[in-house]
Amino acid sequence: MIPRSTVSVLRQARTQLRPRGPTPVASLSALARLLSSLAVLEQRDGKLNHGSLGAVTAAQKLGGSVTGFVAGANIKAVAEEAAKVSGIETIIAVDNAAYDKGLPENFAPLLVENIKKGGFTHVIAGHTAFGKSLMPRVAALLDVQQISDITAIESENTFVRPIYAGNAIATVESSDEIKIITIRGTAFAAAEAEGGSASVEDGVDPKAETTTVWVGEDLAKSDRPDLATASRVVSGGRGLKSKEEFDRIMLPLADALGAAVGASRAAVDSGYADNSLQVGQTGKVVAPQLYLCAGISGAIQHLAGMKDSKVIAAINKDADAPIFQVADVGLVGDLFDKVPELTEKLKQ
Repeated sequence: MIPRSTVSVLRQARTQLRPRGPTPVASLSALARLLSSLAVLEQRDGKLNHGSLGAVTAAQKLGGSVTGFVAGANIKAVAEEAAKVSGIETIIAVDNAAYDKGLPENFAPLLVENIKKGGFTHVIAGHTAFGKSLMPRVAALLDVQQISDITAIESENTFVRPIYAGNAIATVESSDEIKIITIRGTAFAAAEAEGGSASVEDGVDPKAETTTVWVGEDLAKSDRPDLATASRVVSGGRGLKSKEEFDRIMLPLADALGAAVGASRAAVDSGYADNSLQVGQTGKVVAPQLYLCAGISGAIQHLAGMKDSKVIAAINKDADAPIFQVADVGLVGDLFDKVPELTEKLKQ
């Protein structure tokens, strides 16, 4: 039995401790105003990579202010272009040729200094080669856990991401003060490149020393659409048997459709196509309006990179190939006959 005097004291204490002021809903609105996101934007040769603008879209879904970040040589033109992106309030720009190639060894300390200065709650980049190299280093320097390859945002600390090559979807919650996030490009459309009027500010440049030196690069050049952002993709697999046959069969089809060219890992490993064309779990993740593949059986790793396509069409001589389980349109037949026939009809 609790004495009456004790009960009275407890009631008074509870009354004094009861929260006063705004309702919980109002408190959540106040929290949203305190959120501030930094979208890391990519650039190459003085041109803004519009594919990285999905980070701005993700930041807008969080609420709060959105700031863009760019760095590199003669960055003024890129910063001015980024300032026009809808939804961005401020652009932080660092003009230094040392960051032009996006080497993560010196870009990570640069980004960390600007994150600390701006007091950002969320830092977002694309789940690209650049983002996958940079963001884990940033997370380590800040002593927080990275949240990778997210496809949806449920709240400021709860996110959705695929696991097990997309066979399961995980909802994860982070209690870190700063959330370091990479986004799946196919899940967040690029923000509008026009309509914004952000201010441009100079960022902090720690000029961190690094023993890593940019030596060079050998890029495959093509007049066809970029694989990662193309609305149509034609993709070839091991069934094409050689690089010569891959080029003879798939390239005219791509030209007839105005499509980008992709390939399965088996085709890339066999030397039929450049590894920049690989679609799948360890390659590029694409979600075009049309994904037309030939000679691809449909391994789970490949499906992870293209199963979000709006229409999937497959040509394979094996009627039991797994690719037909996800295809909207399937054609059982010899690709060496069917693909040239399809190409000719498209040209007509």
